[in-house]
Amino acid sequence: MLDVHGYGWQLIAGAGMTLKVAVTALGPGLVIGLAGATAKLSHYRAARRVAQGYTTVSRGVPELVILLLFYFGGTVLLTRLSERLGGGYFEVDAFTAGVGALSFVFGGYATEVLRAAITAVPRGEIEAAQAVGMRRGLLFRRILLPQAWRYALPGLGNLWLGLLKETSLVSVVGLDELMRKAYLGAGFSRDPLPFYVTAALLYLAFAVISTAGLQVFERRVSRGLRRA
Repeated sequence: MLDVHGYGWQLIAGAGMTLKVAVTALGPGLVIGLAGATAKLSHYRAARRVAQGYTTVSRGVPELVILLLFYFGGTVLLTRLSERLGGGYFEVDAFTAGVGALSFVFGGYATEVLRAAITAVPRGEIEAAQAVGMRRGLLFRRILLPQAWRYALPGLGNLWLGLLKETSLVSVVGLDELMRKAYLGAGFSRDPLPFYVTAALLYLAFAVISTAGLQVFERRVSRGLRRA
């Protein structure tokens, strides 16, 4: 039995914060990814270039650097904006910066996953919908999006697992998530190994539960399909 010197509940609270950050970042990340994929498949060159620039930055700059830019840069930007409006100092808290940075990074990778999934939808179904006069928005909602999610789910599942691990970076800006709690406990007890092993096991538990849930979800969205 690992001895965490009475810090067990602190680690559990940190694990809860880790899940809160990951789940909160997931929604905006998916929205950004869908918008990016749509822009990359757009007929407008400007939209494609903006989306390409975004994915290049989000995937090319280290996550830690993006987090620090959101944390410190966001504070500077919002403070200046607040001063122009007659306000004062405005600080971006660690949770908001973490969620914003992780959503930004997740959205960049999700853009490519969703773009590939949309292009994987059979062209014949799209042409058939157009032939019966289905408008572009309705075609996207009823034909493209439901099938694209099925194709994208394995890739998005991998991104979710990566997102869970990347929440550990938010400890750098002082958020009391799992790694921050483990670090504080290790420093207090001067016995770091049990804390970091416990943290590793908790991350592994998140991954196992997520993988099982994703497998159930994949089977559910694939009902009625003929397997090769």
